[in-house]
Amino acid sequence: MEKAQHAFENIAPQTLEEALALLARREAELAALRCAQQEWVHAVSHDLRAPLRHVLAFNPLIAELLRSSNPGADDLEEALSFLQTMDQSAQRMAAMFDGLLQMSRVDRHVLQLKSVELLPVLHSVQQRLQANAAGRQIEWCLPAVAPAVQADPYLLELALTAALSNAIKFTRSVSQARIQVDVRDQMQSRDCWIAITDNGVGFDQSRAGKLFGVFQRMHREADFEGVGTGLVLVRNICRRHGGEAEIEAQPNAGCQLQMSWPKA
Repeated sequence: MEKAQHAFENIAPQTLEEALALLARREAELAALRCAQQEWVHAVSHDLRAPLRHVLAFNPLIAELLRSSNPGADDLEEALSFLQTMDQSAQRMAAMFDGLLQMSRVDRHVLQLKSVELLPVLHSVQQRLQANAAGRQIEWCLPAVAPAVQADPYLLELALTAALSNAIKFTRSVSQARIQVDVRDQMQSRDCWIAITDNGVGFDQSRAGKLFGVFQRMHREADFEGVGTGLVLVRNICRRHGGEAEIEAQPNAGCQLQMSWPKA
């Protein structure tokens, strides 16, 4: 409570214009939280049921196979296959819960808005992710200049990490991966746009809207790990700052993720 009060005092408006801007940010944040709550309900009531059904369905089948006093080799092999499916489903459900918990922490995080220099954050995230990229040779193209943004430093770094991690993951099958970050500063606008472009596998643009749903994926889990919460995280963080996230792509021609942020 004291943390929230301190954050409020730090951004207390001094003029009518500042008060209206603060009200607009609060309305945008409230709308983002409502949207996140609806996605939570759908994810828990629908998406989590799929792996749970596997666990519940295969348990009696295994019991039936092993009920025999002398189960045959085929029975044991089939039971082992069922156990492997149950284990995979349980691991997926655990990863889904982890994704939901991370989203919850982001939604409950008290915004600490301040002026943040974008370039140092970009370079820090890029260096950390490249070090963890298992020796992959990635061509990085980062902007030479960028404006300062009005952001919560923790959430800004989290959004950039999720966005750039996606670009690294989906360029894995490309012989020469290329990830480019552009920052468009529109002088007449209060926002700037951060665009992250890669030359990875891409996807069908007609399905782009689904990507910002919880647990929504375009590719098989066998090809690319993850449960489908990264882009939701990016969008929710953008919306909490009064911005938005959009994505464009073509199959086998990469994609571009765009995030709008208020300038400092």
